[in-house]
Amino acid sequence: MDIYLIRHSKTVATPGLCYGRTDIALDDNFADELAKIRAKLPELHADCRVFSSPLSRCTLLAEQLSERVETDDRLLEINFGDWENIPFDALDSDALRHWTDNFVTSRAPNGECFTDLFLRAGEFWQDLVQQDAPQTLVITHAGTIRALLAHVLKLPLANAFQFRVALSSVHKLHYTPDYTYIDYLNQ
Repeated sequence: MDIYLIRHSKTVATPGLCYGRTDIALDDNFADELAKIRAKLPELHADCRVFSSPLSRCTLLAEQLSERVETDDRLLEINFGDWENIPFDALDSDALRHWTDNFVTSRAPNGECFTDLFLRAGEFWQDLVQQDAPQTLVITHAGTIRALLAHVLKLPLANAFQFRVALSSVHKLHYTPDYTYIDYLNQ
């Protein structure tokens, strides 16, 4: 099964805004970004499965790629809890430093840690690979893509942020029952 992990395109969020679960609209250049994403993908099979985070920055892209989109909450970005929709520079600097130094196990107030995201993304992956589809698109967020790659590669979670996950990027994996190959990242 060919699996394409796709990050949503640029949003209207102010640079430096802390958002994960906040539903932020896509930037005005969405049509251009959509064309670039389509150019990175092969011709889609009639039975291609398309999964998306339920946030509009992902579902709008998914709906442009397929008429049949399945949303899944396990594909949501990390929940920043009380920090959602607040600029990072407005957060308590000591609390933010503690979180960034310990993101694997530390949670923003009323939010998630990276381990929480990793576990739910891993559950999604286990269900995904049970599907009988030659081709699958997964439209999601940078943190979720990092969690999925860490799951596939069995990486220590602290290393997951060594993956650059650009806006509008496509990452191709090929799953077989014996092995998962990474064909490319960040195309």
